[in-house]
Amino acid sequence: MKLQKILISLFLLFSLLVIPQASFAISNLTVHFINVGQGDSALIKTPSGENFLIDGGKKSQGSTVINYLKKQKVKTLNAIIATHPDADHIGGLEQVIRYFNVKSVYAPKVSNNTITYKNFLLAVKKKHLTIKTAKTGVTIPIKDKKTSAKFIAPVRSYSKSDTNNWSGVLLLKHNKKSFLFTGDAEKASENDMLSKRLVPDIDVLKVGHHGSKYSSNTNFLKKARPNYAIISVGKNSYGHPTSDVLKRLNSVHAKIYRTDKSHNIIVTSTGTKLSIRTVK
Repeated sequence: MKLQKILISLFLLFSLLVIPQASFAISNLTVHFINVGQGDSALIKTPSGENFLIDGGKKSQGSTVINYLKKQKVKTLNAIIATHPDADHIGGLEQVIRYFNVKSVYAPKVSNNTITYKNFLLAVKKKHLTIKTAKTGVTIPIKDKKTSAKFIAPVRSYSKSDTNNWSGVLLLKHNKKSFLFTGDAEKASENDMLSKRLVPDIDVLKVGHHGSKYSSNTNFLKKARPNYAIISVGKNSYGHPTSDVLKRLNSVHAKIYRTDKSHNIIVTSTGTKLSIRTVK
C-alpha cells in the first residue's frame, strides 16, 4: 500500500513536470527561412501541425527545398504561396508541387511567358488544383485559433511588366507575435500598403527583394518597425543587399540575419516570445 502511494506520487510529479513542457512545445510556431541562394523560400509550421510554403527559389534549388522539408517531417503542404512569377521565387515550386501532397496554391493575378512560369502552372494543373488569388484581404485558413495569415498586398493592379510590385505580401500573426513576408514588393506597393493603413508594427520582416535599394523604403520601415530583419540572398551581381537598405534597417534598430551568412534561419514563436537559431 505504501509502495502504491509512492508510485502515485511519483506519477503525479512526473505529470506536472512533463505535460506542461509537452503542451508548451506543441503551442510553438516555427518559420524556417531556407537558404536557396539568390532567391526566396520560407516554411511555416503552425502549432496545429499545418505546413505552409512561401516560394521555392530557382529551379536548381527545388531539390534543396524538398530535402529541407523532408528533414522537417513535412508530408503535406496545406498551402503554397507563390509571391510572384519571378524564376528565383517559383522555379523550385514545380518540383515541390510534384513531390508533396499539396492542398492549395495562392498567387497574385499576374503572369508571364517564361518556361519556368508555364512549368509551375502545369504542375498545379496536374495536381488538379486551381490557383487562389493572393491580394489584399484574402485570408489563408489555419486551424490554430491563435494563428492567422492574411494578404495585405497587392492592393491594386500594376503594370504586367512590374511583377515585383504584384508580390503577394503575407502578414502572419501568432498570438502577440507577427511576421511580414514581402516577396519582392517595391516602393509603389509599399506606399499603397501605407496609404491603406495595412502595415502594422511587426516582429519579423522578410526583407523585400533580397535587400534591393528599391524595397524596404524609409517610411515603410518606420511604420513596420521590425525587431528582426531576414534577408534571403546569395551570390549576385545586383549588389544585394545594398548598403542603403542595411542603413535603413539599422536606423529602425532591426537585428539583421542573412541566409548568405547564416544559411538556414529558424524563428520560433511561443506567441509571446521569439527565439532565433541558424543551421548550416
